[in-house]
Amino acid sequence: MRKRISIDQLTVGMKVEKLDRSWLATPFLRHRFTITSSEQITQLRSSGVQQLDVETDDACQDPGSCALAIPVKAETFQPIAPTPEPESPAIPFTEELPAAKQTYRAAKLVIQQAMEDVRMGRALNMEAVSEVVERMADSILRSPDALTSLTRLKNFDEYTFFHSVNTSALALSVGRHLGYERTPLLQLGTGMLLHDIGKTLIPIAILNKPGRYEAHEFEIMKQHVLRGAEILSSTTGLTDMFLKPTLEHHERVDGTGYPHHRSKIDLSQFGLIAAIVDIYDAVTSDRCYHKGKTPHDTLQFLYQLGTQGHVDGTLVQRFVQVVGVYPVGSCVSLSTGETAIVKQFNHEAPIRPLVVLVTDEAGRRRSTPLDLDLATQRRRPEQTIRSILDPSVLGINPRIYLDKEAA
Repeated sequence: MRKRISIDQLTVGMKVEKLDRSWLATPFLRHRFTITSSEQITQLRSSGVQQLDVETDDACQDPGSCALAIPVKAETFQPIAPTPEPESPAIPFTEELPAAKQTYRAAKLVIQQAMEDVRMGRALNMEAVSEVVERMADSILRSPDALTSLTRLKNFDEYTFFHSVNTSALALSVGRHLGYERTPLLQLGTGMLLHDIGKTLIPIAILNKPGRYEAHEFEIMKQHVLRGAEILSSTTGLTDMFLKPTLEHHERVDGTGYPHHRSKIDLSQFGLIAAIVDIYDAVTSDRCYHKGKTPHDTLQFLYQLGTQGHVDGTLVQRFVQVVGVYPVGSCVSLSTGETAIVKQFNHEAPIRPLVVLVTDEAGRRRSTPLDLDLATQRRRPEQTIRSILDPSVLGINPRIYLDKEAA
């Protein structure tokens, strides 16, 4: 029998059936799991869970008294042990943002030149690539959210360049979160910046086709992986680790990917990370053949891929912890009726980011957008995020409000 209880009544042994909030607001990939430790209860409490449904025996009137009688099944999901966060950012987000903007623009120019060099038969300028990846890594290490916040600033006509920079920045942030040492962090960032270099050798007509690929066209498109690996393997100074993101970003943990149909046991962690950040940036981007999804919808899509065994579910959860429950650029409705755009992730309070108020309580567009930190606000009643909105339905372009910061 299912019964609603408060978080204070939850004890070890109880089988949780449903929480009072989205899975994205908690460190658990499922709502249905058995409580096996007090740490799990602490995690739920820290996530703001107040009410939850538990499965109890029909004969038991007090869920707390019969909790230990509920068997812990082997297949129940166990949350990932939290990764110790790297040391606190050396400088605040707002102080790092100007340098992050310069670094982002520099990285975009570097990959643009790299692709032009390959297209013209010239060797890659690895000195320039290494230098800009060093700058990106330094920015991420100083303040992890400044550079990644710029990944929402995309240009339809220059997708490949922006995609390369965005995925590199996101991968660097994941690597930092996982505690990578500097050398593997730079290898991951470099590999991601160059992961689509093989697309320079794919016919433009196929690369920019505004519609679904025919079978033979898709086979040609898939060649960009091996063509890219060939380019990088012939580049002086690049070891096998640099090639992993290129070779493995289209592989899937269940073996359904390409080019080699490798399963998880044969994939590197670089490749597993590459697959997630590649999907995230691609799905959130406007392309000639589809409208980009919202960041929140894309996280849910990644979660589904994780539970279905296509991508690594553990790393999906890590990724959510990096970009936030409400990623930068998300359009949200507040409890007051106002509409806002998420501007900055709050690591201390994931469900209370910094937002830009776009409309007032009556839905009227503000002449001057207003920043509001949901974690430190002094308004009464307190504003909280009520739901995720589709900005296109409202005629709102989140990029306009983010561009003002990135200009």
